[in-house]
Amino acid sequence: MIANILTIAGSDSGGGAGVQADLKTISALECYGLSVVNAVTAQNTQGVRAIHPIPVDVVRHQLEAVFEDIRIDAVKVGMVGSPDIVEVIVKALQRFKPAHVVVDPVMVSGSGNPLADAGTIDAIRYKLLPMANVVTPNMPEAEVLLNRKFDGEMEEFAADLLKLEPGHVFLKGGHVKNQESTDIFASRDRSIILTEDKIETNNTHGTGCTLSSAMAVYLAKGLPSFEAAAAKKYVTGALRHAGELNVGRGDGPLNHFFAHWKRVR
Repeated sequence: MIANILTIAGSDSGGGAGVQADLKTISALECYGLSVVNAVTAQNTQGVRAIHPIPVDVVRHQLEAVFEDIRIDAVKVGMVGSPDIVEVIVKALQRFKPAHVVVDPVMVSGSGNPLADAGTIDAIRYKLLPMANVVTPNMPEAEVLLNRKFDGEMEEFAADLLKLEPGHVFLKGGHVKNQESTDIFASRDRSIILTEDKIETNNTHGTGCTLSSAMAVYLAKGLPSFEAAAAKKYVTGALRHAGELNVGRGDGPLNHFFAHWKRVR
């Protein structure tokens, strides 16, 4: 049976991140994608120009419409536009109890633009993260969630993130300066280091969205959490083939369909 994956996130008009990246990932990994849009952004490969939160009632109606009619095998939550929207999402997760919830705590865009205010960050930290089977922060997001700077100890950072009560932490180390892309995947009683060669490319827009969506897909397909962390390998492939695309003059998108499209020559 083909799994149904719901993304709750913001829309990216440039198509590289947010709901658009999530749906591409879900489709590339052979599942059916559904979406609840809670914010609309005006952005391209060079930055975010405007953000417009969707009215809370509209978000609630989208959630109810999807959950009341369609079997949802996993949920990915990305960018959220306000504390009220976090509250609506949390209530829907409590009511409908999807088996798998992956939270990508998007708070800063890849170009450095803030995407969440202090109230929204607190709502994510204290209300949404405890609902997550897996939370997937990059290092800047982890610093915001823990309210302290990274000191070079990824294991310690992951352990402290687990104190916010998600089931697992997928701490991404791509912002750490080294020759490899090293992440840590941890639960309260186990952790593993995930390492791939670092790919030198400017086409990294939507990397976090892609990873969290792939994680949701693999969980919905029945993989145990630590095996679902193989989502990193999918992202690595999408990064490796990103240069086949020609989108924008800034931080371009990943090639989500690298395994399906004919190679560009």
